[in-house]
Amino acid sequence: MAVYQTAAPGVARSGAARFEANAATRDPTWVKIAILTISLGFFALFLLMPLIAVFVEAFRRGWATYIAALTEPDAVSAIRLTVLIAAIAVPLNLVFGVAAAWAITKFDFRGKQFLITLIDLPFSVSPVISGLIYVLVFGAQGWFGPFLVEHGIRIIFAVPGIVLATIFVTFPFVARELIPLMQAQGRDEEEAALVMGASGWQMFRKITLPNIKWALLYGVILCNARAMGEFGAVSVVSGHIRGQTNTMPLHVEILYNEYQFAAAFAVASLLAMLALVTLVVKTYVEWRSARASGAEPPASVATGAEPSGQGATP
Repeated sequence: MAVYQTAAPGVARSGAARFEANAATRDPTWVKIAILTISLGFFALFLLMPLIAVFVEAFRRGWATYIAALTEPDAVSAIRLTVLIAAIAVPLNLVFGVAAAWAITKFDFRGKQFLITLIDLPFSVSPVISGLIYVLVFGAQGWFGPFLVEHGIRIIFAVPGIVLATIFVTFPFVARELIPLMQAQGRDEEEAALVMGASGWQMFRKITLPNIKWALLYGVILCNARAMGEFGAVSVVSGHIRGQTNTMPLHVEILYNEYQFAAAFAVASLLAMLALVTLVVKTYVEWRSARASGAEPPASVATGAEPSGQGATP
């Protein structure tokens, strides 16, 4: 009888927790089937079918038509401009995101919460409104419009305006991925490095960056995807000038409105492939990040076996 009464308290608690978890999820079979059916049906109807339709329509008239649509001068210009905008906006947001996350998590100062609110602002403002703001500020009738016109500087209906609008709608992504992680990690390692005589750059390169690299990469991936696929803000500030200020999403809209469906779906399929590649890379980064942070359960937990040294005492 003593053998059964001397089990470690941790084992008893873990067993009770597993029992309560199993009891809480012990639903009828029909409930599980219904929930699974609804989830898969929603996924197929609203995500999978539109994606399949894009590729089916893109290749409906054959490979030659598809290639011709992508190599047409206006399409090439839209692709180049999209890549250029992302190449400018993403590195700038990378620098801003790291700096903002560093300031918020490593220093105490007045207005910290206000800064966090400003970082979240693009999530709550419509992209169309953000584009309109730039038109009101830099447009011909805007605050700085007469000065810009006088000096021959074009921002609205030109590449600089598209860059500004894209930066605005994408700058929260890197910062919002880093801030929670850096807050959870705390400041102990950096403070210890400073005590040992490390410079600020050495501290960032050897301590902070290795701890945040996967979250940083994850934020950059999301930022790049949004920069290439942004429509609302860019549509307001671009002016829809063919071969000059049309990005890929705007080019798709123009082609579709002109009933050039094959060409529109061909360019749209390029954006869809970008989204799929982004999804694959995002999944890989999440997996590597989980492994790096030790989020995966130990083998003993995954198999249901008791860890060594915590079984019942003989």
